[in-house]
Amino acid sequence: GIGRAVTMALSRAGARVTALSRTAADLESLTRECPGIETLCLDLADWEAVEAAVGAAGPFELLVNNAAVAELQSFLEGTRSALQRILPFLFFFYSPPPSQIVARQMIAQGLPGAIVNVSSQASKRALRDHAVYCSTKSALDMLSKVMAMELGPHKIRVNTVNPTVVMTDMGRINWSDPQKSAAMINRIPLGKFAEVDDVVNSILFLLSDKSAMTTGSSLMIDGGFLVS
Repeated sequence: GIGRAVTMALSRAGARVTALSRTAADLESLTRECPGIETLCLDLADWEAVEAAVGAAGPFELLVNNAAVAELQSFLEGTRSALQRILPFLFFFYSPPPSQIVARQMIAQGLPGAIVNVSSQASKRALRDHAVYCSTKSALDMLSKVMAMELGPHKIRVNTVNPTVVMTDMGRINWSDPQKSAAMINRIPLGKFAEVDDVVNSILFLLSDKSAMTTGSSLMIDGGFLVS
């Protein structure tokens, strides 16, 4: 999906890349496809292990956080277990480990840097049966803005990308039925869902010096969904 694609794009552009996942098989196939990438097999919920491993692997100048849990529930049917699982997940993945660790490394080394958090159009528009998902993505956008405000004096930029449905392998499985996808596509002026490269190219832009004056922003990759 998006994480794998952006990892490979950065490596091919000449960056030294460290990929972190809790799934060893995904990391093994990634290194076969793109030799030279360093890997860390960790569960981000294991705070101490992440802090030790990411701390030893750094310092880093760029960070992409791409992780999500999709629990599709209506407001009336929302369960305590979903909230207890997803709300801590948001802050485990985007606040201290690894963002806080990497930001502290950048500051200690006197390095400018850029952080991109992968959010969603669901942070900006209410979607049926997405009560928890929309809420957590909105929280991620605001967390990113606070990070941008506090890290800006250290020359560290923080932004989000906010895509519509993306045609990853999973996206094609879930949205290939024309009857299901029609309602969403009809609300997108460009008349199509996003491809993985649409998201990757936007992430690369926000990581690069071409966006040197952009921080605290949400870059919509939605084909105009929000203006419809």
